[in-house]
Amino acid sequence: MSWRVEGTYFENCSCDMVCPCTTSSLSLPGDTERCLVALFFNVASGDVDGLDVSGLTVAVVGDAPQLMSEGNWRVGVVIDAAASDAQAQALGGVFSGALGGPMAALAPLIGEQLGLERAPIEYVDDGRRHSVRVGDLIDIEIEDWIPPGGTEVAKLTGMTVPMGSTLTMARATRSSVNAFGLAFSNVGKNGHSAPFAWAA
Repeated sequence: MSWRVEGTYFENCSCDMVCPCTTSSLSLPGDTERCLVALFFNVASGDVDGLDVSGLTVAVVGDAPQLMSEGNWRVGVVIDAAASDAQAQALGGVFSGALGGPMAALAPLIGEQLGLERAPIEYVDDGRRHSVRVGDLIDIEIEDWIPPGGTEVAKLTGMTVPMGSTLTMARATRSSVNAFGLAFSNVGKNGHSAPFAWAA
C-alpha cells in the first residue's frame, strides 16, 4: 500500500521555550516531570492507496515521561469528523505509523493507546498564528516567535523529527486539552509549526 500526505502541522507542549526533546532527538529530558503534548496535522492534499484524504485534520494528544526516549507514552488520536470511515481508517494508519513512514519510528515508544475518537476539527493557519478547535476537547493557538528587535520568525534547523528538519519557534497564546482522561493547559509554553510532506 502506497500513500502520500502533505500540509501543515503545529504543536504545543509543556516545555518552556524551546523544547529539549525536539532539539536533542529525544535524548535530553523535557522541562517538566511529564511531557504533555498536542500535535495537529492538516492534510492539504494526500491519498492512501488511491483514497483521497485531502482537507482533513488529525489531532494527537500525548503524555510521556520527562525523558521521552524511555518510551511508555500514552497517546490518543482524534480524526476529523468530516472523514468517512474509510478515510478515518486510512489516516489512522498513517499517523499511528502502522502504514510505515516517519511516524513508524515513534510507534515503539507508545506504551498505551488511549483511544481513537471522531470530532469536528477547525484548523486555521493565519500568518504567524496557528489554531485548532477539536469539538469540546481541545482549543489551542500558538504564535510563531519573532525575537525582540527582529523582523523574522525564529526557526530551528537541522532537526531530526518526523515533522521535518526546520521548525518555527512559537509560544501558545491559548491552550486547553481535556481528552482521553488527560486535562492540561500549556498557555505560554512551547510551540512549533512547519509544513510537512510524507510518503511511503
